[in-house]
Amino acid sequence: MKKLVAEFIGTLWLVLGGCGSAVLAAAYPELGIGFVGVAIAFGLTVLTMVYAIGHISGCHLNPAVSIGLWAGGRFELKDLGPYIVAQVLGGIAGAGILYLIASGKAGFDMGGFAANGYGEHSPGGYGMLAALVSEVVMTFMFLLIILGATHSKAPAGFAGLAIGLGLTLIHLISIPVTNTSVNPARSTSQALFVGDWALDQLWLFWLAPIAGAILAGLVYKYMSPEKD
Repeated sequence: MKKLVAEFIGTLWLVLGGCGSAVLAAAYPELGIGFVGVAIAFGLTVLTMVYAIGHISGCHLNPAVSIGLWAGGRFELKDLGPYIVAQVLGGIAGAGILYLIASGKAGFDMGGFAANGYGEHSPGGYGMLAALVSEVVMTFMFLLIILGATHSKAPAGFAGLAIGLGLTLIHLISIPVTNTSVNPARSTSQALFVGDWALDQLWLFWLAPIAGAILAGLVYKYMSPEKD
């Protein structure tokens, strides 16, 4: 239960920090943080939580990460379901807090609410195939970074930096394509509040990250298996 509470809180922080930066701080004329600021914010949420709860739950904060770690032989199948539930609920709680804050401004408009999308709902107008490829590849690379940084032969104590910076880089590349998911819990939390098109397109932001994560887990397990 302590692990699940940690995953709930960590995913809440990821959504509140990452999506919150996009909803609250990115759009100010001249003073807004823009794509770069949002990318850094997402990286910082993961970096800070790795050191805060990594020793408790492993700091997955993402169903795709949990599934990828399972595929790579680093996580037990029996723990997948509870972890995913905790992550999705934490993401929803983070989005709920963000909504309460954002809606406190006069003239509040839900808009995209940092939801993920493709086609007319992609920040750069990218189609479904581009979004699918982007999410699969970005999640694949994210899991390779995680598996490598946390390997028994990796330098101790630096995993948080590699993972946080990796997520920042991923956002710098793919925010224009899909608003960057690589995390089904993060996508679900925002889609539930936006509804309509966001829920219609949510399938891609479960399918693609999970496919990329499983592929990465299998590839890394082949390249560099954990030694007893």
